[in-house]
Amino acid sequence: MASDHIPRRIASLQPSATVILACLGQLDRLVACTKYCADVCPEAANGRAIIADSWTANSAEILGAHPDLVIAAVPYQEKAVSEILKSGARFLGLAPKTLADIYTDIVTIAGTVGASDRGQEVIGDMQQQIESVSNQTRSLVRPKVFCEEWGKPLIASQPWVAELVDAAGGQFLGEPGVQCSPESVLADDPDVLIAAWCGAGNRVPLERVVRDRGWDEMTAVRQRRVYCVCDEFLNTPAPTLLTGLRALGAAIHPHLFPAPSGMRQISELRRTAGEHRSRV
Repeated sequence: MASDHIPRRIASLQPSATVILACLGQLDRLVACTKYCADVCPEAANGRAIIADSWTANSAEILGAHPDLVIAAVPYQEKAVSEILKSGARFLGLAPKTLADIYTDIVTIAGTVGASDRGQEVIGDMQQQIESVSNQTRSLVRPKVFCEEWGKPLIASQPWVAELVDAAGGQFLGEPGVQCSPESVLADDPDVLIAAWCGAGNRVPLERVVRDRGWDEMTAVRQRRVYCVCDEFLNTPAPTLLTGLRALGAAIHPHLFPAPSGMRQISELRRTAGEHRSRV
């Protein structure tokens, strides 16, 4: 790619794009990012404008950073896309669903910034680490696992999480990325429950979730295999998912994988005055 076509000033409206740029060694091109990017990739905030994300994009903020490329990703609002286009900068829009899509996004961003070789290295490292975990769990019993990315309405985690659950030695329950009911999850009776709510960090109230949904007799709850995993570990479609994979491994096969920082487990349920309570 000719150097005059390589963007020198990039505005990232999605944490995944920011993480990918960091893994490519290209953060020097980043002139603006969102507060969520800074949460996932703290070094991205240093000296850079903080602007609205893909859902609430503002053309004036984008123009203020003078980017020659804007990278955004789903979820979008129609108005936000219009605001991005109004900025006049080149626009790269991403919409990953699977691990293969994520690898494609890495290739695309790497090619755009003239770092194709490094992009292949990043993908190779992800694939190698995922395959390593998969090899360790391949012959093990596969517990039933329900992962959720949102609580109200209840929405199962994305397809790439289902793939990671499989690699970590579990059986993903439900249809990835689709709304479901607490009753249907209870009927499936998962062995492991994992909550990674978008934007919630590691603050999902596990005890209240179990109590309010009437899940106290579920196998996962009775065996205290209910976990909160940091939002960015499972909901950022980028190499960050490798930490999410380790968290899944720790939840599904704790005898094999240590729990990473940013993961919490419900402790115990008690029946007091007709209520169930738990300590985390």
